Amino acid sequence: MLADMSGKLVTTIIGGGDSVAAVEKVSVADKMNHISIGGGASLELLEGKVLHGVAALDEAVAPIAV
Repeated sequence: MLADMSGKLVTTIIGGGDSVAAVEKVSVADKMNHISIGGGASLELLEGKVLHGVAALDEAVAPIAV
């Protein structure tokens, strides 16, 4: 069902190792918008929580002067 909905004004996000394995097993992984093996981290990101690894990368990138 998600594979059929993907791209039709629906964003499909698969998170977690077992979920990734399931979409790969039925050969629809290429139809998903985003796949992450980090299930818990994916849920926290969708909840709006700050992920420390992502925050560290954001802080490490200095703005480019134009």
